[in-house]
Amino acid sequence: MTRIRRGYIARRRRTKIRLFASSFRGARSRLTRTITQQKIKALVSAHRDRGRQKRNFRRLWITRINAGIRERGISYSRLIHDLYKRQLLLNRKILAQIAISNRNCLYMISNEIIK
Repeated sequence: MTRIRRGYIARRRRTKIRLFASSFRGARSRLTRTITQQKIKALVSAHRDRGRQKRNFRRLWITRINAGIRERGISYSRLIHDLYKRQLLLNRKILAQIAISNRNCLYMISNEIIK
């Protein structure tokens, strides 16, 4: 029987996977089966940590706002409640940046809201 030459499609698929895993160390960048396992694991971690990153940043913003506002004797929950009551569109990210860069501006905002 004559020898059958395989097509290029499988090789192209493996090359594509290898390019994804080229920065991995050891067998994780060389062996096809290990590469596919590691790729699945990496993509799962990336998907999970995108949600986790959002949570972590929200916690950080809340901590910064609370630290900045407590010096004036106002609680974080009271500030946010009054913001919603007045229907002001200042999200936590903006408030945290104001708390870091310009404390006086945050005090002025809180005084206007709480009145």
